[in-house]
Amino acid sequence: MSVLDYTKLDAAKSAKTIEALEQLLADMQIFYTNLRGFHWNVKGHDFYQLHPYFENAYNTYATHIDDIAERILQLGGRPDSHFSTYLKKAKVQEQCSKCLNEREMCEKVLETYGVLVVEERTILLGLDATDIATNELLTGMIVEQEKAIWMLAAMLEK
Repeated sequence: MSVLDYTKLDAAKSAKTIEALEQLLADMQIFYTNLRGFHWNVKGHDFYQLHPYFENAYNTYATHIDDIAERILQLGGRPDSHFSTYLKKAKVQEQCSKCLNEREMCEKVLETYGVLVVEERTILLGLDATDIATNELLTGMIVEQEKAIWMLAAMLEK
């Protein structure tokens, strides 16, 4: 028996959710890699603030990536695990962290948060109403990301 036989979620609706979560997984994987690069290569006046910020952010996304992949499994899917697939699928683009200054890095992070929040809202709007676990997972991520957007945008106003 499959997991869905026990959870009683609709297989066809879950297949659509899996497809959307696969897209989100690819985008988060690229974002994670960008954040690591920003952490390694940030320089400038805000180094002491941004270096740990980027580290915290990539650690957070390591957890989100795992949560999304595990949700795909719980819905009966098999998450992609090849970076070449992520690069082909992702809306989020790789960033050359050695080519960006600290402000540009922060702007790229804000842009990516925006992509992820829109993507997550779109998934939520298309969810089977009985898929409460995916709803809760994505809602929590959106709450966290919107706060991060507010805080990072406030820092850039100086």
